[in-house]
Amino acid sequence: MSGKPADLRVIRTQQAIRSALIALIEEKGFEAMSVKDITERANINRGTFYSHYEDKYDLMDKCQQQLIEEMEVKIIRNIPQLIEGMKQIQDFAVPVPLFEFLHHNKSLMKALLGPKGDASFQIKMKEFLSKALFERNKDVLVGAGNSLVPPHYLSAYIASAYIGVIQEWLNGDTGEPPEEIARIISTMTIKGPFFAAGLNPKA
Repeated sequence: MSGKPADLRVIRTQQAIRSALIALIEEKGFEAMSVKDITERANINRGTFYSHYEDKYDLMDKCQQQLIEEMEVKIIRNIPQLIEGMKQIQDFAVPVPLFEFLHHNKSLMKALLGPKGDASFQIKMKEFLSKALFERNKDVLVGAGNSLVPPHYLSAYIASAYIGVIQEWLNGDTGEPPEEIARIISTMTIKGPFFAAGLNPKA
C-alpha cells in the first residue's frame, strides 16, 4: 500500500509532461520547444523532468513507443476478426478497436502526425501497419503468395492510405465516430477507391 501514492504521483507527473508536450507541439512545434518550456507548462522543476526523461527527444521517443506498443495489442488481438471480416465482405466495421484507440488518444496522435510534430512518427506508423498486415507469421492478414502486385508496393499503398485517412479524421471537425471511420476506410480498402467514389466500371 505504501507504494501506491508514489506511483500515483509518477503517473500524474508523466501525464502533466505529456499534456505539456501536446500543447507545445501545437503552439510552437517540437523542434522549437525546450525542456524549460515543458517544465514550465507542466508546472514541475527540471530535476523532476530529468528523473523521467533524458531530454525532449527521449520524451518523444517514449511517448511514441507507448503508442505503438498499445496499437500493436489492439491490431494483433483483432487480426483473426479482420480476416473473418475480409471473408464476409459485408462486415465493414472490423478495424473499430484501432480507431477507438486513436480517438481515445486523439490529442497526442493529432500532434505527432501534424505538421509541427515528428515526421519520423509517420514512418514508424507505416512500418507498424505494414508489419501488422504482411509480416506476422500466424496471423498475417495479407499473404505475399496471394498478392497480384509486388508486396512491398501493396504494403506501402495500404499503409499510406491508412495514415492519410487518420490524419484527415484527426485534423477535421466533422466528428465521425470511430465506427464510421472504420466503415469508410474498410470500404475503400476492400472495394477500392473508385468503387468508394461511386464509379462503376461495368456501367
